[in-house]
Amino acid sequence: MKLRSLAALCWCAATAAPALAAPTTLDAVRVAGTLACGVVTEPEDWTKTDLHGGLAPLGTEICKAVAVAALGDKAKVDIHPYASELVAGDGLRKGEVPLVLGMTASATAMWHWQIAFGPPVFYDGQSILVRGDAHVEKPADLAGLRICFIEGTENERVLLARTVARKIAIIPLPFQEAGEMDDAMAVRHCDAVSAYVSKLAVLRTAYAKQLGRDVILSDWLTIAPVAPAYRQGDAQWAMLVDWTIQALIQAEASGVTRATIGDANDSEDPIVQRLTGKDWASSRAVGLQDHDWAAKVIAVVGNYGEIYDRTVGAHAALRLPRGRNALWTQGGLMVPLPVQ
Repeated sequence: MKLRSLAALCWCAATAAPALAAPTTLDAVRVAGTLACGVVTEPEDWTKTDLHGGLAPLGTEICKAVAVAALGDKAKVDIHPYASELVAGDGLRKGEVPLVLGMTASATAMWHWQIAFGPPVFYDGQSILVRGDAHVEKPADLAGLRICFIEGTENERVLLARTVARKIAIIPLPFQEAGEMDDAMAVRHCDAVSAYVSKLAVLRTAYAKQLGRDVILSDWLTIAPVAPAYRQGDAQWAMLVDWTIQALIQAEASGVTRATIGDANDSEDPIVQRLTGKDWASSRAVGLQDHDWAAKVIAVVGNYGEIYDRTVGAHAALRLPRGRNALWTQGGLMVPLPVQ
């Protein structure tokens, strides 16, 4: 009887004692005093799996934005370059970094590395770079032209499937090595190259003299969103990353820039007021003490449009037009959820 009473007492004590909360990702970042953030870099040669190109500067700026949200406007960022999405996903799974930019959101990646993805920060996709004197405006105009691609990639399968389905009689020219294909395009052995838009922009930039007037078709064959990746199981960290990106997009939609965020404190617009911190709800929701966290982010990195322009857009080497990465009000796909 006494043993039963003692066991019952121990059980009650154990269940009554508060469980020690496991440290969160945000806790770990705060203890470290810096955000370790992975960025997929441009490989020396095109591979069969890594199809994006030249997006590391954009990823670095998003890393900075998340760091400011988590640590304040004096935040430090430790950028970890990864040579491929495969290496980056493995690094994320192993806990080398809590955040990676530059990966394509996919169910396979989520399952394989036990990760999750936030909202897209860049809409990439397969298109075609066509020599400027070919007078091609749409895929149907490609009939009879020599289209080059890297053999064994998703780009090859999509290109051939789409042109066959549309009865466009192209002349396919597969290559095993990107350097050879690039040179072939430069000397006009290829009339066009099919790859992801970011890769095509890199190619056109690298051969600016020969390909500077070549055109990337606006009629894409696929769309492949690039999104922040983080490990599954920490909802608070996921919310912090996701809503930081939403705030960047909302700032552009509201006309709030790095230069004007200080004046935005006087705005009567309730949406702008939430960005400046007059509404404490969002900071509490993501576990932040600073109610003006979004304003600090914008003051350091600017809004999404500013980030885009200086990393991959008009003021960057790639000079990619906004296109699908424009705001929804301008015909693009960037739509912010309300930061509240």
